[in-house]
Amino acid sequence: MTITIPDSPAALAEVLNDGTKMKEILSTREGLGEFIQGYAGAVDKANRGEINAQAREQMQLVLAEYLRESGSDAKPPVDMTGNSQASLAPTIQGLPAGARKSLYNKRAPGTHADGIFDDFSEFLRATWYKADRLRDFGDLRPKRDRLLEVQNSYGTEVPGDGGFLVPETLRSEILQVSLETAVVRPRATVIPMSSLRVPIPMIDDTSHASSILGGVVGYWTEEAAGLTESQASFGRVVLDAKKLTAYAEVPNELLMDAPAFAGFFDGTFPKAISWFEDIAFLTGTGDGEPQGFINSPVSVQVAAESGQPTQTIVWENIVKMYSRMLPTSLGRAVWICSIDAFPQLATMALSVGTGGGPVWIGNFAGGQGGMDAPPATILGRPVYFTEKTGPLGTTGDISFVDLSYYLIGDRMEMQVSSSEHYKFANDKTAYRVVERVDGKPWLQSPITPHNGSSNTLSPVVQLASR
Repeated sequence: MTITIPDSPAALAEVLNDGTKMKEILSTREGLGEFIQGYAGAVDKANRGEINAQAREQMQLVLAEYLRESGSDAKPPVDMTGNSQASLAPTIQGLPAGARKSLYNKRAPGTHADGIFDDFSEFLRATWYKADRLRDFGDLRPKRDRLLEVQNSYGTEVPGDGGFLVPETLRSEILQVSLETAVVRPRATVIPMSSLRVPIPMIDDTSHASSILGGVVGYWTEEAAGLTESQASFGRVVLDAKKLTAYAEVPNELLMDAPAFAGFFDGTFPKAISWFEDIAFLTGTGDGEPQGFINSPVSVQVAAESGQPTQTIVWENIVKMYSRMLPTSLGRAVWICSIDAFPQLATMALSVGTGGGPVWIGNFAGGQGGMDAPPATILGRPVYFTEKTGPLGTTGDISFVDLSYYLIGDRMEMQVSSSEHYKFANDKTAYRVVERVDGKPWLQSPITPHNGSSNTLSPVVQLASR
């Protein structure tokens, strides 16, 4: 590659806006990856990368120690030591490799009830108020007695105090299924919460203009000369467990049919939990619900181009959003877009001299159903479409985000309660599942780059309303 690798966001934007240079970068499969790695390395070097890596490694050790003490098998997914992306995969025990998180926690309250029930539907049927009418009650009764024994000896988790404590194996299975439809949870940093409030350490880093990591300065020093002291500034992000409930009304006839009820419940509640978690992690206000990353304090919002029509996305928007991402996050960041944005992205064109061509070049022949899907990447990074963000033209309709900088706090207990009275006239049982969870960005403000540019950098970049 003959192109000079840029070492600042401004220089990167200049390259990406140059059609001839972009054509050369995209001319080979390896070209874009080489360019991104070169840019990340150049900017990291300009920001005194060695000191940065050492301090980040210490932060990783702090978080890893916390996870270990909390009984979690997960590792922090944030690559704070500059290692390859392959090192980001957490250790997973007893779960499919695609889950990406170890959802089972051996210190959760629900572990006291593990091993009693075969699946979640059996647990619900055994605790149903009409369980004695079930044909298999002879098999379920000993299991229910064991559950009551554990709960009565454990503490407050008894039916009279709000519901049955869900065994940890079943809780982790619910969350595992929810990962399949979630946008944020599979890619975020998940922290087990053994109490209602958990403080997480963070580096109070807002500017690299004269120091990094909130005050660390490197000095060139003569041999045997005295050393000048500098110190990093640390803060904390506090996760407070918020209550999320899922509710369903189940006909009593369905409860008596074990296979049918298992299919209904196993498919309904995990998707409901995933749906409303995702909405809060994306757009939540932080008041009685998690704080979403859209419109959060750490978010950088790229203004629309001069004269840009409303409800549009143009190539210049994409280029400028990419240039505002933390360079060390370029290998992890993903695009999260409203499905309304698809026509704009699919028809977006790149000008090259007097000609040009589409940004996405898809092969719409063959494939399943006679058509291949368009390549779901922009500048080499994956694109995820969702209906959970705002409509086209509003802030958050397209975001470029490193979700490893988003913290999710999982309160390690889940409760199920049922009511025979609310829908008594309809011969239905009302079920309610209560989960405690919180979410918040790890950083609290964008970072001023070392070159003093007014274009701050962040792991959360969005296109402003237009």
